[in-house]
Amino acid sequence: RRPLLCSTSTASASPHLLMFSCCVVLFLLTTWSSAGCNPSPVLGDVVVDRYFIPKVCAREAKEGDYVRYHYNATFIDGKTFDSSHQRGAAKVGLLGEGRLIAGIDKGLQGMCVNERRTITIPPHLAYGSTGAVVPPDTTLVFDIHLLDLWNKADLVITKTITTPKDCKRSVMRTDFVRYHFNGTLLDGTLFESSYTRKQTQNSLVGEGWLVKGMDEGLLGMCVGEIRNIVIPPFKAYGEKGSGKEIPPQATLVYDVLLVDIHNPKDNVTIEDQVVSESCTRRSVAGDYIRYHYNGTFLNGVTFDTSYQRNSTYNTYIGMGYVISGMDQALLGVCTGERRRVIIPPHLAYGEQGAGDIIPPSAVLVFDLHIIDFHNPSDTVDIQITYRPEVCNDTTAVNDLVRYHYNCTLVDGTLLFSSHDYENLQDAVLGADKVIDGLDEGLRGMCVGEKRLVTVPPHLGHGEKGATGVPSSAVLVFDIELVSFEKGVPPGYLFVWLMDTPENLFEALDINKNQEVSQEEFGEFIKLQVAEGKGRIKPGLTMEQVVTDMFQNQDRNKDGVITANELKLKVDEDKEREQLRHEEL
Repeated sequence: RRPLLCSTSTASASPHLLMFSCCVVLFLLTTWSSAGCNPSPVLGDVVVDRYFIPKVCAREAKEGDYVRYHYNATFIDGKTFDSSHQRGAAKVGLLGEGRLIAGIDKGLQGMCVNERRTITIPPHLAYGSTGAVVPPDTTLVFDIHLLDLWNKADLVITKTITTPKDCKRSVMRTDFVRYHFNGTLLDGTLFESSYTRKQTQNSLVGEGWLVKGMDEGLLGMCVGEIRNIVIPPFKAYGEKGSGKEIPPQATLVYDVLLVDIHNPKDNVTIEDQVVSESCTRRSVAGDYIRYHYNGTFLNGVTFDTSYQRNSTYNTYIGMGYVISGMDQALLGVCTGERRRVIIPPHLAYGEQGAGDIIPPSAVLVFDLHIIDFHNPSDTVDIQITYRPEVCNDTTAVNDLVRYHYNCTLVDGTLLFSSHDYENLQDAVLGADKVIDGLDEGLRGMCVGEKRLVTVPPHLGHGEKGATGVPSSAVLVFDIELVSFEKGVPPGYLFVWLMDTPENLFEALDINKNQEVSQEEFGEFIKLQVAEGKGRIKPGLTMEQVVTDMFQNQDRNKDGVITANELKLKVDEDKEREQLRHEEL
């Protein structure tokens, strides 16, 4: 660089004259400034006015660099003779190789992207005395805006802006990724954004689906990481550019947020298992399972949760009722187990996704809590926790049982307890007074015996559940038999425990008047029960039994029973059966 010197041979000249002389000398080398004659720094004979310099300048143009710039070219009088703006395309050039006119080559040295400068070029550094596209010996003025700058030796530059603390996996070649991005040119011009589309960019890495620079720039990224990637043109769209948005020879800058990563060879991954020590059975295909879950994407964003619905998800497993990855994940679990399951998209909702909730090619993460499971072939499971040493009689069908119980879910959640009521729970076994599974669990018990009875849903409250009982819930009853009364067959109010009298009517007709009153009938039945010869239906009073039995035998309703009216229940049943066969 050579300084511009101004001097005068007249020492007594006025300051105004000195200034005027200086400006005349410099007229052909610079431009006027509104503040007076204030020449800019000079490169050789080129005058450069850097009238806008960006605050951030990552690098300056130097020999061997390629530059892409817009310009307006004028003569010294301001008349335009050429403009890249009018041409509709920026100029691309290589510095220091003689491909640009010497003045431009010098004038672009040290320039930053987005810098604007005016370059005044004397004729001998422009088109000289021959002129060519301009008149001979013409000084040219170029208004330059540098848009891009790169070198063939450039590499893809990556800069991590933020990264998650826990990164278990990073991008490798052949991985499939989903990411959001803002894509700009080097001067900051936005050419594309996935955020505007409201859809991630989805691609294989290292398989030629992306420009080479992006393939390189994504390597090593973690889900949740934000990375700035600068890609030189020859690793982007090169000399052809891409559409109207990306011009030829454009450096591309991407701000990338990695949302998802998987490999097409991935299988279901199971993490963070917590299994109860008391696990005695693991789920198998064909089981029906109830579980709670939180469903998230790899970046932690929740897409669904059963907890908000306050209801478990219930399904058969291993039978295609759920996505194949979940089918796999639910096999071999224990009741009460917690596990995290990571399911790649090809084992979830694939390239199609699921509505507006699951985007295409999304990896799904489920945090599972297994509530219970059963198999439709399961029977009632009975565990005797206490049995008296002396047990002379046990409960059976038709018996009236009285018992205490606690009813819980498999995880111990208390649903009901007989201790919350004043009276004991009672039921006649086999009379559909309690759910089938509990009815079965109460049979064969001794007074004082305690049991844990596990009832599968199909022997409990089924798929619909009941008030306070979830649908398809396995129930656990902790029961203690307090007492029971032996029962009678359905339809009977009294049964003989010994042989009936040879002449029943005579036994009933106490006063031998050939008529049996209700009082006589009642005295007889009470005596049979007292002597252990017969038994009335449990749960009814003696008065109820006597009244009902007498009314059944008093067929003409005259208040007494005659010998012709009296019939045993068993004989009546035989007559009905015979009549039914005759009708058939």
